[in-house]
Amino acid sequence: MPWRLSSQLDVLSPSSCQRHCERTAFAFYCAVRERLPVWLLEDMRTMEVFCWDDGHPRAFLPSEALLYTLVHDHQDYARHLLSRYSVSALGAPRCSFCCRVGSSAQHLNMAVRYNRLVILDMILETLKDCSADERLQYLDSCGGCTHVADAGKTAVQLAVELSQDNCLLLLLAQGARPEGLDVALQRLDSCDASERQQAHRCLDLLLLFLSNPSPPRCLQDEPQRWQSLLGNEVFTWLCGLAPPPLLFQALRCLVQSGLDPISSLPNFLQLHSWQ
Repeated sequence: MPWRLSSQLDVLSPSSCQRHCERTAFAFYCAVRERLPVWLLEDMRTMEVFCWDDGHPRAFLPSEALLYTLVHDHQDYARHLLSRYSVSALGAPRCSFCCRVGSSAQHLNMAVRYNRLVILDMILETLKDCSADERLQYLDSCGGCTHVADAGKTAVQLAVELSQDNCLLLLLAQGARPEGLDVALQRLDSCDASERQQAHRCLDLLLLFLSNPSPPRCLQDEPQRWQSLLGNEVFTWLCGLAPPPLLFQALRCLVQSGLDPISSLPNFLQLHSWQ
C-alpha cells in the first residue's frame, strides 16, 4: 500500500511528511474515483494520514471526503457519510489553495456544477435535521473563496447559469431563494438551440417561485426581441403591464411539491418548455 500509519510519519522530516500526505491524498482520491467499497474508504480516511494542515498531518474530514464523492458520483459513500455524520458532513472544508475555511455552500455548488442529482437530494434531505433558519441560511449562502470559479454565487445562481434545471427544482422546492432572473434571461438569449429548452425551463422555474418579480431592464431596452422569446403573456407580466398568466398561477400550487405532479399533466396544461 502507498500509505503508512500516522505513527510512522513522526520520524519523517516536515517536507517529507508533507510530500507523503500529498501522495496519500492522491491515493484516497483515486480510491474514491474507482468507487471502492465504503468500508475500505472509511478505513483509509480514519486510520491513515492524508492531509497536510498548518504544518501537521491529519486525516480527511467527512466533509472533505464528501467533496470527492461529488466529483466521482460515489453515491454509496456519500450516503454513508451523510447518514453517519449528518450535518457535520456538510461543514465548510478548508480550501486547498489558500488553506482557509471555505464556504458551507461548497457541497451544494459542487453538486450543481457536476449535476449530481442523487447526492444533491441526499444533502437536501440531511439539511432537514437543521432548524428552518439554519437550512435556509445554508441554501442561500455563497460558495467558494475569492479565487474559486464559483465564488460569490449561491447554488441557485449557479444552477441558473449552467442551466441545470433539475438541480434548480430541487433547491427551490426546499426553500432556496429564487434569484438570478436577469442571468436566466441572458442565458436564454445567448444559448444555442440545443440548450434552449433547459434554459427556458430554468427561467420558468424561477418565475413559478417568484411572487412579484421586478421588471428586468433588458425587456425595456429590446421589447420586440423579448416578446418573441418569452411570448406576449409572460412578457407583459414581467414588464408589469398584466397579472401573471393563469397557467403560471395554477402551476405554482403544484410545483412546490416537485416536478412529478406537473409532468403527469396533459401537454396543453404544461409550460411549453417542459413538454
